[in-house]
Amino acid sequence: MTVSPPKFKKKYRIASNRLKEWDYSTPGYYFVTICTQNRMRWFGEIKRGRMLVTQAGEIANEELHITEHIRPNISVDAWIVMPNHIHAIIVINETPKVFVETPRRGVSTKNNWRTGALGAIINQYKSKCTKRIRTSGCVDFAWQARFYDRINQDEKSLENIRTYIVGNPIKWTEDEYFSDI
Repeated sequence: MTVSPPKFKKKYRIASNRLKEWDYSTPGYYFVTICTQNRMRWFGEIKRGRMLVTQAGEIANEELHITEHIRPNISVDAWIVMPNHIHAIIVINETPKVFVETPRRGVSTKNNWRTGALGAIINQYKSKCTKRIRTSGCVDFAWQARFYDRINQDEKSLENIRTYIVGNPIKWTEDEYFSDI
Protein backbone atom coordinates (compact mmCIF):
# COMPACT_ATOMS: atom_id res chain seq x y z
CA MET A 1 0.00 0.00 0.00
CA THR A 2 1.44 3.37 -1.00
CA VAL A 3 0.77 6.53 0.94
CA SER A 4 0.08 9.68 -1.06
CA PRO A 5 1.84 12.89 0.00
CA PRO A 6 -0.31 15.56 1.65
CA LYS A 7 -2.15 17.79 -0.81
CA PHE A 8 -1.99 21.56 -1.11
CA LYS A 9 -5.47 23.12 -0.64
CA LYS A 10 -6.86 19.56 -0.86
CA LYS A 11 -6.11 19.51 -4.61
CA TYR A 12 -2.49 18.88 -5.49
CA ARG A 13 0.94 18.48 -4.01
CA ILE A 14 3.75 20.80 -5.01
CA ALA A 15 7.23 19.88 -3.89
CA SER A 16 9.18 22.73 -2.31
CA ASN A 17 12.05 24.18 -4.32
CA ARG A 18 13.85 25.15 -1.10
CA LEU A 19 17.04 23.34 -0.13
CA LYS A 20 16.08 21.00 2.71
CA GLU A 21 19.50 21.28 4.34
CA TRP A 22 19.70 25.10 4.17
CA ASP A 23 18.66 27.45 6.96
CA TYR A 24 17.03 30.38 5.15
CA SER A 25 17.76 32.73 8.05
CA THR A 26 21.51 32.24 7.44
CA PRO A 27 23.33 35.44 6.53
CA GLY A 28 23.84 35.77 2.79
CA TYR A 29 22.60 37.20 -0.50
CA TYR A 30 19.34 35.74 -1.84
CA PHE A 31 18.13 36.52 -5.36
CA VAL A 32 14.33 36.50 -5.25
CA THR A 33 11.65 36.71 -7.94
CA ILE A 34 8.01 37.20 -6.95
CA CYS A 35 5.31 37.07 -9.65
CA THR A 36 1.78 38.37 -9.72
CA GLN A 37 -0.96 35.77 -10.04
CA ASN A 38 -1.35 34.62 -13.64
CA ARG A 39 1.46 37.08 -14.49
CA MET A 40 -1.02 39.92 -14.76
CA ARG A 41 0.66 43.28 -15.44
CA TRP A 42 -0.38 45.14 -12.31
CA PHE A 43 2.84 47.10 -11.83
CA GLY A 44 3.16 49.00 -15.09
CA GLU A 45 4.59 48.68 -18.57
CA ILE A 46 7.90 48.88 -20.38
CA LYS A 47 8.31 51.75 -22.85
CA ARG A 48 11.60 52.20 -24.74
CA GLY A 49 13.43 49.98 -22.26
CA ARG A 50 12.17 51.85 -19.17
CA MET A 51 9.71 50.67 -16.56
CA LEU A 52 6.74 53.02 -16.13
CA VAL A 53 5.06 52.08 -12.87
CA THR A 54 1.40 52.24 -11.97
CA GLN A 55 0.23 53.07 -8.47
CA ALA A 56 0.44 49.33 -7.67
CA GLY A 57 4.01 49.30 -8.97
CA GLU A 58 4.89 52.27 -6.82
CA ILE A 59 3.48 50.48 -3.77
CA ALA A 60 5.55 47.36 -4.58
CA ASN A 61 8.62 49.58 -4.89
CA GLU A 62 7.91 51.47 -1.64
CA GLU A 63 7.32 48.27 0.31
CA LEU A 64 10.71 46.88 -0.78
CA HIS A 65 12.31 50.07 0.50
CA ILE A 66 10.32 49.88 3.75
CA THR A 67 11.21 46.20 4.21
CA GLU A 68 14.88 46.93 4.77
CA HIS A 69 14.10 49.79 7.16
CA ILE A 70 11.78 47.86 9.47
CA ARG A 71 13.96 44.75 9.67
CA PRO A 72 17.36 45.56 11.18
CA ASN A 73 18.86 42.23 10.13
CA ILE A 74 18.30 42.67 6.37
CA SER A 75 18.99 45.03 3.50
CA VAL A 76 17.91 45.06 -0.12
CA ASP A 77 20.98 45.17 -2.34
CA ALA A 78 19.27 45.76 -5.70
CA TRP A 79 15.77 45.42 -7.01
CA ILE A 80 13.47 46.20 -9.88
CA VAL A 81 9.72 46.23 -10.21
CA MET A 82 8.66 44.83 -13.59
CA PRO A 83 5.12 44.75 -15.09
CA ASN A 84 4.20 41.39 -13.52
CA HIS A 85 7.00 40.53 -11.12
CA ILE A 86 9.77 41.90 -8.97
CA HIS A 87 13.40 40.87 -8.74
CA ALA A 88 15.37 41.65 -5.60
CA ILE A 89 18.58 40.70 -3.87
CA ILE A 90 17.65 40.32 -0.22
CA VAL A 91 20.65 40.39 2.09
CA ILE A 92 20.29 38.73 5.47
CA ASN A 93 23.09 40.41 7.43
CA GLU A 94 22.71 38.41 10.61
CA THR A 95 20.57 35.62 11.94
CA PRO A 96 17.84 37.27 14.02
CA LYS A 97 17.70 36.55 17.69
CA VAL A 98 14.73 34.33 18.45
CA PHE A 99 12.82 35.03 21.63
CA VAL A 100 10.76 32.40 23.36
CA GLU A 101 7.23 33.61 23.75
CA THR A 102 4.04 32.10 25.04
CA PRO A 103 1.61 31.50 22.15
CA ARG A 104 -1.30 33.93 22.20
CA ARG A 105 -4.79 32.51 22.28
CA GLY A 106 -6.66 32.87 19.00
CA VAL A 107 -3.53 33.62 16.95
CA SER A 108 -2.94 31.27 14.05
CA THR A 109 0.52 29.74 13.75
CA LYS A 110 -0.26 27.60 10.72
CA ASN A 111 2.54 29.01 8.53
CA ASN A 112 5.30 28.27 11.04
CA TRP A 113 7.49 30.99 9.51
CA ARG A 114 10.78 31.45 11.32
CA THR A 115 11.24 35.08 12.27
CA GLY A 116 13.79 36.71 9.99
CA ALA A 117 13.94 33.80 7.54
CA LEU A 118 13.60 34.53 3.83
CA GLY A 119 10.11 32.97 3.62
CA ALA A 120 8.83 35.16 6.47
CA ILE A 121 10.33 38.29 4.90
CA ILE A 122 8.70 37.57 1.52
CA ASN A 123 5.40 36.57 3.12
CA GLN A 124 5.24 39.84 5.07
CA TYR A 125 6.23 41.88 2.00
CA LYS A 126 3.54 40.25 -0.13
CA SER A 127 0.94 40.75 2.60
CA LYS A 128 1.69 44.48 3.02
CA CYS A 129 1.70 45.04 -0.75
CA THR A 130 -1.57 43.16 -1.21
CA LYS A 131 -3.37 45.18 1.46
CA ARG A 132 -2.14 48.52 0.14
CA ILE A 133 -2.71 47.69 -3.54
CA ARG A 134 -6.24 46.43 -2.92
CA THR A 135 -7.01 49.49 -0.79
CA SER A 136 -5.80 51.68 -3.67
CA GLY A 137 -8.54 50.27 -5.88
CA CYS A 138 -7.01 47.15 -7.46
CA VAL A 139 -9.33 44.82 -5.55
CA ASP A 140 -8.48 41.76 -7.67
CA PHE A 141 -4.72 42.04 -7.16
CA ALA A 142 -3.01 38.82 -6.07
CA TRP A 143 0.45 37.29 -5.98
CA GLN A 144 1.48 33.89 -7.27
CA ALA A 145 1.44 31.55 -4.28
CA ARG A 146 5.17 30.89 -4.25
CA PHE A 147 8.38 32.70 -5.07
CA TYR A 148 11.66 31.79 -6.71
CA ASP A 149 14.95 32.18 -4.87
CA ARG A 150 18.59 31.46 -5.48
CA ILE A 151 21.30 31.57 -2.85
CA ASN A 152 24.22 33.61 -4.11
CA GLN A 153 27.53 31.74 -4.08
CA ASP A 154 30.21 34.30 -4.98
CA GLU A 155 30.98 37.89 -5.99
CA LYS A 156 30.96 37.18 -9.76
CA SER A 157 27.51 35.60 -9.51
CA LEU A 158 26.29 38.56 -7.45
CA GLU A 159 27.54 41.02 -10.09
CA ASN A 160 25.81 38.99 -12.83
CA ILE A 161 22.53 39.13 -10.90
CA ARG A 162 22.86 42.90 -10.37
CA THR A 163 23.51 43.36 -14.10
CA TYR A 164 20.48 41.19 -14.92
CA ILE A 165 18.25 43.25 -12.60
CA VAL A 166 19.37 46.59 -14.04
CA GLY A 167 19.05 45.35 -17.64
CA ASN A 168 15.74 43.57 -17.17
CA PRO A 169 13.51 46.31 -18.68
CA ILE A 170 15.65 46.51 -21.83
CA LYS A 171 15.24 42.77 -22.44
CA TRP A 172 11.60 42.57 -21.31
CA THR A 173 10.25 40.70 -24.36
CA GLU A 174 12.99 38.07 -23.92
CA ASP A 175 12.34 37.67 -20.19
CA GLU A 176 11.02 34.31 -19.00
CA TYR A 177 8.33 36.22 -17.07
CA PHE A 178 7.20 38.20 -20.13
CA SER A 179 3.48 38.00 -20.73
CA ASP A 180 1.14 39.79 -23.10
CA ILE A 181 -1.63 39.63 -20.48
